[in-house]
Amino acid sequence: MTDALERLDEVLVAAGPLVVAFSGGADSAFLARRAHDVLGRDAVVAVTAVSASLAPDELEHCRSLATEWNLDWRTVATDELDNPDYVRNDGDRCAHCKDALMDAVVPMATELGATVALGVNVDDLGDHRPGQQAAASRGARFPLVDAGFTKAMVRDASLAMGLSTWDRPAAACLSSRLPYGTPVTMGRLTQVADAEAGLRALGFADLRVRHYGDTARIEVPLAALDAVVAGRASVVEAVKHAGYRYVTLDLEGLRSGNLNEALSD
Repeated sequence: MTDALERLDEVLVAAGPLVVAFSGGADSAFLARRAHDVLGRDAVVAVTAVSASLAPDELEHCRSLATEWNLDWRTVATDELDNPDYVRNDGDRCAHCKDALMDAVVPMATELGATVALGVNVDDLGDHRPGQQAAASRGARFPLVDAGFTKAMVRDASLAMGLSTWDRPAAACLSSRLPYGTPVTMGRLTQVADAEAGLRALGFADLRVRHYGDTARIEVPLAALDAVVAGRASVVEAVKHAGYRYVTLDLEGLRSGNLNEALSD
């Protein structure tokens, strides 16, 4: 791990100063904190894009981390829902999202003489991620990829650094809960956010609520399936409180990005 961190530090020094897209997840948090430690506070800005696709508790998490770590943290508003191409929710939705992010942060980076950096790791390269291509085409860098970091390496390094985010579950944007072809609306994103918040309040930290009209499909890790069934009454109440009529449980468990499977059908 020492060699990997040294490689990352070299990448950061060569790329800096940086504007780091900061979602508060394990990858972006590790990147922002390591860049902060290596380059110094004046050379790193952590930026969180605020839109309807960001769950409110995720924004508060970013705020809390930034305060704890003394990051230069800023927010920018992005307007994905004003873009019909994004709202249509086809296979390129993430590209439109990253375009909106870059529209917001590139001027900031230009003013600061900085490079935009995203917390993409090597494992992310194998999935359908049009957003990565869109960001790269606009000049974004992926320091974790350049240094050869996998997701496991990010978690191991974060643990070694004493970061509370080392085991934080992945938290993709709320729009990823809607199957491709289902238009992205404020109402649907709010429903998903409310349902997931209700389930987290019951102790389910790692989960997804997939939106299928008036039906919610809950995904949790396989090890948590029994707990969902045991707490069936509370689970159903929490999800119905968010506005769903039917509550289902995916017996295959949580699979990040599994809605991408529809693109290959």
